[in-house]
Amino acid sequence: MTGTALLALTSMGTVGGAHLLSKARWTWRAPRTAIVLWQALGLSWGIATIGTLLGMALLPYEKGIAGGLPALFADQAGSLDAAHATALFAAVSLTAVLLAMLMYAVFRVVRARRRHRALLALVSRRDSAVPGTLVLDHPEAAAYCVPGVRSSKVVVSAGTLELLDPAELAAVLAHERAHARERHDLVLLPFASLRQVFPQIRLVGRCLDAVELLIEMAADDRAKLHRAPRELATALLRFAAARPPAAPSGTLGAATTDGIPVMARVNRLLEPEAPRRSTRVAAMVAVPIIAGVPILLYALPH
Repeated sequence: MTGTALLALTSMGTVGGAHLLSKARWTWRAPRTAIVLWQALGLSWGIATIGTLLGMALLPYEKGIAGGLPALFADQAGSLDAAHATALFAAVSLTAVLLAMLMYAVFRVVRARRRHRALLALVSRRDSAVPGTLVLDHPEAAAYCVPGVRSSKVVVSAGTLELLDPAELAAVLAHERAHARERHDLVLLPFASLRQVFPQIRLVGRCLDAVELLIEMAADDRAKLHRAPRELATALLRFAAARPPAAPSGTLGAATTDGIPVMARVNRLLEPEAPRRSTRVAAMVAVPIIAGVPILLYALPH
């Protein structure tokens, strides 16, 4: 079987894998492992899909992608007919769109955070009850972090200070600091930009939702190292009951108003299930294979 055909099968396989992974529940027991698996699937899909189009475009050179690209540049695409030229244009366009949308997503997030930081400098205050945290004088419940390269800010509202007891508040702050420490915002960026490229494809939206839930669970697990799980669970329930507004653009919030993810997080906090070692090992073995196979296929001849 040719490298192009194998790349096409890999591309379709990653789509099927994303469909299965978006519905899997073992991921909730090992969110960090699942996040890495999601990243490998996304990378593999991009490389394999672009490679399939490139392979189709380079068929006249009969040297595969690695050998066909130098021949293409030397020939200046003179040997390509309309069909192969169209495939080349599609490969270049898809690559450009994916990179451009990722850069645009980064630009939007950086701009939103810069504006929000400037706003916080004007309207937030410090409170001895929550050292190292900014407080907004707002009656609604809110807690989120503003990630940054040099420093991250954790923000809570006055409504949150009234809503939660000290132990629950400490658990929420530990959760937000986990987001900032592990830079979960960077995990979300490629998936968010992919949804901007394919807004009508439901699977892409489900993938983003699954990754968002997993990073919340990963932050919950980090918070459990410092606070009792029940404290964070009750805080999440109070947030859900208060129906907090969505976190500002470019930030990561403690809770969502969607009841199903909140209850999933609460249940795993109160009734934790240890991840199966075999499942985790299998997933970690699969990650380099999923991410590496499409790259290797670039070297295969047609």
